[in-house]
Amino acid sequence: MGVRCSKSSFCCWHSSLKPSPHDFSDLENGGENGKNAFPGFTEFSLDVLMIATDGFSADNIVSEHGEKAPNVVYKGLLENGQWVAVKRFNRSAWPDSRQFLDEAKAVGNLRSERLANLLGCCCEGEQRLLVAEFMPNETLAKHLFHWDSQPMKWAMRLRVALYLAQAMDYCCNKGRALYHDLNAYRILFDQDGNPRLSCFGLMKNSRDGKSYSTNLAFTPPEYMRTGRVTSESVVYSFGTMLLDLLSGKHIPPSHALDLIRVKNLSMLMDSCLEGDFSNDDGTELVRLATRCLQYEARERPNAKSLVNSLVTIQKETEVPSHVLLGIRHGAATPPQPLLLTTTGEACLRKDLTALHEILQKNGYKDDEGIANELSFQMWTNQMQETLNSKQQGDAAFRAKDFITAIECYTQFNDGGTMVSPTIYARRCLSYLMTDMAQEALGDAMQAQVISPEWPTAFYLQSVALFSLGMENDAQEALKQATKLEAKRSKN
Repeated sequence: MGVRCSKSSFCCWHSSLKPSPHDFSDLENGGENGKNAFPGFTEFSLDVLMIATDGFSADNIVSEHGEKAPNVVYKGLLENGQWVAVKRFNRSAWPDSRQFLDEAKAVGNLRSERLANLLGCCCEGEQRLLVAEFMPNETLAKHLFHWDSQPMKWAMRLRVALYLAQAMDYCCNKGRALYHDLNAYRILFDQDGNPRLSCFGLMKNSRDGKSYSTNLAFTPPEYMRTGRVTSESVVYSFGTMLLDLLSGKHIPPSHALDLIRVKNLSMLMDSCLEGDFSNDDGTELVRLATRCLQYEARERPNAKSLVNSLVTIQKETEVPSHVLLGIRHGAATPPQPLLLTTTGEACLRKDLTALHEILQKNGYKDDEGIANELSFQMWTNQMQETLNSKQQGDAAFRAKDFITAIECYTQFNDGGTMVSPTIYARRCLSYLMTDMAQEALGDAMQAQVISPEWPTAFYLQSVALFSLGMENDAQEALKQATKLEAKRSKN
């Protein structure tokens, strides 16, 4: 069945290492005090990971990426009671098993409480899996961009910046300076509310795969020129993370730098932080972000310099992270999986055929109540032509002639005499069927504008976003659709 790891080897170090945010000396594995503090790297059998993830059940999916990053992350429960995150690569991502194993072992040699550490891997047959510590308290993106009860406090934002810089510095000192696609979804919070850098970004998504899968507006300039990641590229991405922490939004670096140049910092800062920080602190973080975002890579600071700068501006250093983050303390259980409806499951699978059947079956019932004020002249002069376009589009949609459906539905929309969210939904799916995901996203968003509480609009947005490789946004749209459908079913 594979190697069994003792429970104590996973857990014992959690309680023994509780340094302050300033003290990073005991967080590494390798010194005399910390030599045996962390569990070693394990080669897991496929059977063990199959059991842990319930056969890689869709219910256990934590995140899923599109064509640019072909992999899925599952949560899993080992026999010893430990939760883990299991990253499963596309079969073609790492054809050479030895190369994958060597790379995984190199990352697995890193051990720090600033990382969500890599515990092991599986390399049986065509399977390529990584096993890491599971972080139960969501991502930085969730707490910073999609918070429910309170915005992230200034002191916590500073701590996130420091811990991330310390993680980068640790990796640099251990010869692993390259980190692929650093963003707010790569920062995870452990059971104590401390931010950790995901170890998954220390490996590329494939042997030859692209290192950056986010919006190109956030990609380091030199990567755009050469397609290669350098340690300076990672510092640039760290600068975009500082902008996230300052603004509470994922703001493009070019726009932020324009605001900084004209000294319009009020437009850059998160309005939710008003009165929570001093101008000097804000100015210092802006200065650091600007240095990291220099166009010339050689002009950016190194990780050690960033740590030194961030240590001096930390606030409320004696307050535990879980208090600053506003979460319950202790080993939280993983979040309950999203209970998807039939439509939601089809969206997650990108099963366009199933979605076509659902839209066809639902017809136009969700257009009821949409205001369409038509003058008598419109009825007499334009309505017949508009209705003809709709009927022809519906016939083509039914027959799966999606090119014709697009043409007819476009004619209907251009007529301007009526608005129909269903028409936009059907044209959206027709665009998806013809590999026009960007146009599909536009139609799904237009359907949402017409019917803000319509689950179908959000479902279709999720499929379009999945198709565009925008995994995290797609997951958020899928969650919103599920919530709206659940709300509908209660009414």
